Amino acid sequence: MTSPTASPGITRRQCLQGAAASLLPLTAKSAATDHITLRFSHVVAEETPKGLAAKHFKTLVELRSAGRIDVQLFPNAQLYGDHNEIQALQLGAVDMVAPSLSKFGRIGFPEFELFDLPFLFNKLSDVRRITQGPLGQRLLNGLRRQGLVGLGYFDNGFKQMSANRPLLQPADFAGLRMRVQASQVIAAQMRALGAQPVNLPFSETRRALATGVVDGTENPVSNFWTQRMHEVQSDLSLTDHGYLGYAVVSNQRFWLSLSVADRSLLDQALQEALAYGNTIADSQNDNALLALSAAGTTHVHSLNASQRARLRQAVEPVHSALTKRIGESWMQALQDALARSIPGKP
Repeated sequence: MTSPTASPGITRRQCLQGAAASLLPLTAKSAATDHITLRFSHVVAEETPKGLAAKHFKTLVELRSAGRIDVQLFPNAQLYGDHNEIQALQLGAVDMVAPSLSKFGRIGFPEFELFDLPFLFNKLSDVRRITQGPLGQRLLNGLRRQGLVGLGYFDNGFKQMSANRPLLQPADFAGLRMRVQASQVIAAQMRALGAQPVNLPFSETRRALATGVVDGTENPVSNFWTQRMHEVQSDLSLTDHGYLGYAVVSNQRFWLSLSVADRSLLDQALQEALAYGNTIADSQNDNALLALSAAGTTHVHSLNASQRARLRQAVEPVHSALTKRIGESWMQALQDALARSIPGKP
């Protein structure tokens, strides 16, 4: 297993070596299940909704297995970053990751970029209409083609725009270099607003902002605060323009090496941890906004209805471009999911 202090960078050779080294523990797990070590890697801070959900998962699993299953957490890209965590998972160097939904586009699943469409969701219950319905399960099932097991979804909430000036209308984005994650939809969104998208790993974003490699970025407030971006960005505009969510995925070979009872234990604990993460996503963003206001280092701007409408109009072509790329059937399934009612939800 790679040391937690290892560089986030990984070569294919290093990843293959890690995968080869992991064959022995997997064989042991199949033969005797007295002890299982599950390595869970993610790229954000422990205090974020994702980080807290991962810790809750660890607590539940270790309690219910009486310590027989050991969940080792590696937050903040300690092992692998945005650009290589899925490859590391596929090759067996880790057992579970929780990438943002955008990450699946670049490994052959562009339909996951539906979640990246700007101004698609008005509230988190709209997101549930996808993630808790047939479309969400269809997306997860498709991951099997790449040796992955999709286990569930959870939120980090809605994204806001930051830079060293207010971003309230399309003209404000002109000439800015904006950090984006690897998503054609998000890159197209920035170009539609007049900015230049720059694809960078999340773990490198704060440094890139501090050194002027990029001028701004988009994040939920909890990520903005826990990564200390408020120290290097003078303005945060509350645009609520996009959604940031994650899928928890496991290595298929690892997952199938477990007994049915252990898979059931892990799945039940994970579903409870995801529900916990979803319940705190809004509160974590609210708390981060309060902390940000108290710090006084960043000006926070709210948009009025007219300003939001202009931003929405500017990025409308991004929707039609994705339709052409992934096909009408996916977009129709999306619209059907958004029209679906959820028990107990408006």
